[in-house]
Amino acid sequence: MPTTEARRRGWLITFEGLDGCGKTTQISRLASRLRQADYVVLVTSEPGGTTVGEQIRRILLDVTNNNMVPLTEVLLYFASRVQNLEECIRPALARGEVVIVDRFTDSTIAYQGYGRRLGPALIERLHELLCGGVQPDLTILLDLEPEVALARATHRNQHLDDAGQRQLRMDLQPLEFYARVRAGYQELAKKYSWRYRLIDASQPPEHVEAAVWQAVRGMLEQAGAVQD
Repeated sequence: MPTTEARRRGWLITFEGLDGCGKTTQISRLASRLRQADYVVLVTSEPGGTTVGEQIRRILLDVTNNNMVPLTEVLLYFASRVQNLEECIRPALARGEVVIVDRFTDSTIAYQGYGRRLGPALIERLHELLCGGVQPDLTILLDLEPEVALARATHRNQHLDDAGQRQLRMDLQPLEFYARVRAGYQELAKKYSWRYRLIDASQPPEHVEAAVWQAVRGMLEQAGAVQD
């Protein structure tokens, strides 16, 4: 059980990676494991996480919005993110909870900065301006070859109905787009090596789960918040 002192400020854990890398599964498993260890856990996602954010999410994922310009896309992601920060993430951190977020600003850097070729500097500046420079304590990057990730995402979408769309707009990009996104994530992992843990997502889910837990436990041990 975490100590009272350690829980005066929570921890922000973000999961990143290409669609299809297994974030949803690993987030659920990590949250369950942390709750069993008596941590209070908030799980949220971007875009989304709030009523306002879910409405923005529907716009972003709608395949009929294929004429959306990249800067509009970026600003919509940040609109959802700011709402999520103020409504959910900051209050939970202030209560000393563990906050797990499915995607954060690193996704915008990778997808729009590298994938859309807007460059990371613009998005990093927007993050400082709009999000107050909030940074994760730990970022789990589930790394996967773009071809494999795209195949998984396509299979997933066959069983998904998001706002009436069985194909999500961001899953319809060419393979070269996802290669740039992956390269962007790898650059971020180097730049922010102190908080990044890169995990091979092609492994069996149980192996990925063990690697995720090792990274999270290491973070908590460093904070003095683990009791055996």
